[in-house]
Amino acid sequence: MKALRAGADPARTLAVAEVPTPAFNADSVLIEIHATAVNRADLLQRRGLYPPPPGESDIIGLEAAGVIVAKGTDVKSWQIGERVFCLLGGGGYAEYVAVHQDMLLPIPAHLSFEQAAAIPEAFYTAFVNLFREGDLKAGELVLIHAGASGVGTAAIQLAQHAGATVLVTAGSDEKIRRCLELGANGGINYKTEDFAARVTALAQPPGVDMILDCVGGEYLHKNLALLRQQGRLVLIGLLGGAKSEIDLTLVLRRRLRLIGSVLRSRALAEKIALTAAFKEKILPLFVKQQIHPVIDSVFPLAAAGEAHDHIAANKNFGKVVLQVRR
Repeated sequence: MKALRAGADPARTLAVAEVPTPAFNADSVLIEIHATAVNRADLLQRRGLYPPPPGESDIIGLEAAGVIVAKGTDVKSWQIGERVFCLLGGGGYAEYVAVHQDMLLPIPAHLSFEQAAAIPEAFYTAFVNLFREGDLKAGELVLIHAGASGVGTAAIQLAQHAGATVLVTAGSDEKIRRCLELGANGGINYKTEDFAARVTALAQPPGVDMILDCVGGEYLHKNLALLRQQGRLVLIGLLGGAKSEIDLTLVLRRRLRLIGSVLRSRALAEKIALTAAFKEKILPLFVKQQIHPVIDSVFPLAAAGEAHDHIAANKNFGKVVLQVRR
């Protein structure tokens, strides 16, 4: 099969290569991939900074949508020809991928392969970290950093649907406008305003109940200072750096929770349990068209390098999708 591989040149240029079609176990299926999507983790893996977990494909790509073309002898609930989408530990930038049967989700009839491919990584991440890790409840105030990202656009919709009030940060007034259209209640352009001062002015009573942060670094102190009593900060990325100093008396006095969270390296059993919960609680919202994937742009798989550049330059609003088959 064809797959994209990073070259040995300094730019780690992505190029199409012939690789073996993946084998699949008795409890797994082989999916013919029609679309996948780009995540910032892909950019890191391309540079050799984010290797796949043990046992996962070393081909880049954390999600896929396609058609089942073969299945193992123990697979009873899925049939060849069914349209499915799934979260992956790797292997999305290719023509085929092998996936455990319990990681599959049916593509709602009204969604295209490209739309379905934009769901798994963003919406799983938002679902797990807002509700499982962050314990977000109706009536609470949540601050979502990078509201215009794939995870951000998913989190806005899920938090709003759960009855929370949503504030976001983003890097332009246009992105803020689109976040508000998507359901956010307020937004801060972090390039022109100090987000902590602006949140303090907007929030009554002062502070927020939860923060979803992909930045880290210098944001840490400001984030903790914004949290109300028993507030939760869920850290899902380190775009701003891995080191910072904080006043721990603030953490003790307000009984704050600082939660680190990753998705890719979780054990298969945990991912299967999350998939079952996602199927029960979130998939029906897509079926009823109460939420939707937000797609910024679609590139052919061969142009994945351009798609990476688009995300690296922070030009996207929502997900960047790669079309594997027309």
